[in-house]
Amino acid sequence: MDSTDAGLLLVLLLLLVATDGFFSLLETAVTESRRGRLEKLAEDGDADAEAALELLESPEEALSLMQVGITLTGILTGITAGVLAAPLLAGLISFVPHAWGISLVVSIVVITYITLLFSEFLPKKTALQQPEKVLLKYHKTLRRMIRLARPLISVLSTSANGVLLLLGVNPHVEDTVTEDEVKDLIEQGTEDGTFEKSEQAMVDRIFRMSDQTAYSLMTPRTQMLWLDLTDSLKHNLRVIREHPQNVFPVGRENLDDFCGVLYAKDLLNASLERKSLDLAQYIRKPMCVPRSMETFRVLEKFRDTGIHEAMVLDEYGGVVGFITLNDIMQEIIGDSMSNVEPDPVQFTPRDENSWYVDGLCSIDEFKERFDIAELPDEDHDHYQTMGGFLTSAFGYIPKVAEKCEWNGFTFEVVDMDRARIDKILVTRHETPDGQDDAKGGEAASRDKAAEKDSLPSKA
Repeated sequence: MDSTDAGLLLVLLLLLVATDGFFSLLETAVTESRRGRLEKLAEDGDADAEAALELLESPEEALSLMQVGITLTGILTGITAGVLAAPLLAGLISFVPHAWGISLVVSIVVITYITLLFSEFLPKKTALQQPEKVLLKYHKTLRRMIRLARPLISVLSTSANGVLLLLGVNPHVEDTVTEDEVKDLIEQGTEDGTFEKSEQAMVDRIFRMSDQTAYSLMTPRTQMLWLDLTDSLKHNLRVIREHPQNVFPVGRENLDDFCGVLYAKDLLNASLERKSLDLAQYIRKPMCVPRSMETFRVLEKFRDTGIHEAMVLDEYGGVVGFITLNDIMQEIIGDSMSNVEPDPVQFTPRDENSWYVDGLCSIDEFKERFDIAELPDEDHDHYQTMGGFLTSAFGYIPKVAEKCEWNGFTFEVVDMDRARIDKILVTRHETPDGQDDAKGGEAASRDKAAEKDSLPSKA
């Protein structure tokens, strides 16, 4: 090989490496560009952003072009390098035994390193810094290349779709964004400082609320503060005055004879206008929702009707609880800004691995606190609180000091409020290597998938 041929091959090799790197740059720009940023630029009148968005609407052709380009340039780079480098190196070390084999191996290693560095790592790292900027700069070039390569892309795409159909795979399934992917993006944004931790926590609560029903957020019937029309007016007025509650359910002797709801402001207006304070005159017809209604649908009803509280009914029409807009907002933003008395502390540490847990603690709070994926039978709507979880586990109303075990936890009934479990002692056991069973690394992560199928056992 004379010097002219070697020089031409060297120029060709450099062009192939540069072309391969350009394809990698464009591929990363297409896959990593954020639609939201481009949409904002397009709204501001940026024509390049509008054109880039059109590419992202259907990126199949662009990605196919990138794949074809990267593959072809990679093959040609290997061939050119073999023709150029191996003979040159073999001539330099001709005095060494097996010079040709050694030169071939060394040339492959060197060319592979150069190709990976300049055709993969550097272009992709560059594009990852500002993918939208790269796409805005080169979208016209990309469109021209797509037009030129469209026949080849069409043939390859049709062939690939045919093979997928023969294998029983639908080639036209649309990609969807999952809830976990959104959570991962927000978590990454929080780590990068794009989002505040409070914002991430709020989004997590909203996602959690999407799986909840009116029954899971309501104030249960046994905890409701209500007015009895058979009580004296003086007694009922004292109840209204002593409790910072705006709306009171009203019944006659019990909530099985439910009459409606009473707004404290109606009595205040009547008092200011020196009207009669007969409670029955101010009872309003309440909004009622089934216990199985999704929380977001309840929120929509509050918005559409302007009524911000509802009675929760079971399938027989009986009252099982009371839900307000404040209950839903507390679930989204945490502690309410209202002057309602704060909820009792749900978790009180006893020592390093045990806690006193309120029986009314929701199962969602418990799972979040101890990083648990799912509790047994919770998807059957058998219970919403930890007290309900234990009652379901025992299969009867337990007594104080009774225990059961599940998934590395021991649950002991500490206190009862009549037939309701009021306080629970939760103990998390440690594995021999010092890790908690509930958070035991990879093994615990693998066990999470089986949590819902494992049942508590009596201790």
